[in-house]
Amino acid sequence: MRPVLVLRLGRVPYGPVLDWQRRLHLLRREGRVPDLLLSLEHEPVITLGRDATEADLLLPREELGRLGVEVHPIERGGAATYHGPGQLVLYPILNLRELGIGLREYVWRLEEVMIRTGKAFGVELFRRPGQPGAWHERGKVGFIGVFVRGWITYHGLALNVDLSPNGFSWIVPCGIPELSVVSLAELSGARIGVEEVEPLALSAFSEVFGMEVLALSGEEARAWLNQRG
Repeated sequence: MRPVLVLRLGRVPYGPVLDWQRRLHLLRREGRVPDLLLSLEHEPVITLGRDATEADLLLPREELGRLGVEVHPIERGGAATYHGPGQLVLYPILNLRELGIGLREYVWRLEEVMIRTGKAFGVELFRRPGQPGAWHERGKVGFIGVFVRGWITYHGLALNVDLSPNGFSWIVPCGIPELSVVSLAELSGARIGVEEVEPLALSAFSEVFGMEVLALSGEEARAWLNQRG
């Protein structure tokens, strides 16, 4: 199978990871790094995609700042979303042309990763036409926001495991008022941590994309990133 290098970064602020993604996207376009997958949790942050408006913030920016929540306008598609502790985030930096994958199929595969991961915990998730992500009858569990340039991807997916706090209450999620947002822990009725979900999600990614996972964790992953600026 084609390899993908996974950088398991633990819990990290959003800003540095966004900078890494942009740098690695460029390096992947130039063929200077292999296909990559960043796996992590974020400190509390709200990101505003290309379709977001200021009205999607339900609290003033000053109050969000006092709560320790960053706000970042970014280039991915979609509206407002939240990332924070208790949520697994995967950022693939892949060459879709080399993989023979179009954009619609790429999004379908990201959804499939989350659906299979949920199933491993006894949670049946599904797709909704025209609304990318992973859904349950009680609400949305997994989120997708991607950016592709030169056939190279970045940004990616976020799967709610056990949010603390649930920062989706501070925004209009995905531009949909009153959208119900739930987590795997709520749906399974069990305590689940990101550290339990991550290996199963990486296994699902390997299966769905037909790629061999080669993982670096902690200091190894950061050293690899630092060597590439």
